[in-house]
Amino acid sequence: MTTTATRLTVFSIREGRNGSIWVRAGRATLNGDGSLSLELDVLPLDGKLHVRETPERPAGKPLPH
Repeated sequence: MTTTATRLTVFSIREGRNGSIWVRAGRATLNGDGSLSLELDVLPLDGKLHVRETPERPAGKPLPH
């Protein structure tokens, strides 16, 4: 189970010729009652979003997906 300290990232996943293309769509915040608040930078073309925990990463390194 995630906690309020957990970082969540929202993605839109599109199928491309060479596999899946992950586009960062925004971030999510877990509220005290267990619900999520989303802050979106883009809207998905297919209406589907994927939310996952954001791994800790060293400064300057891209996020894995």
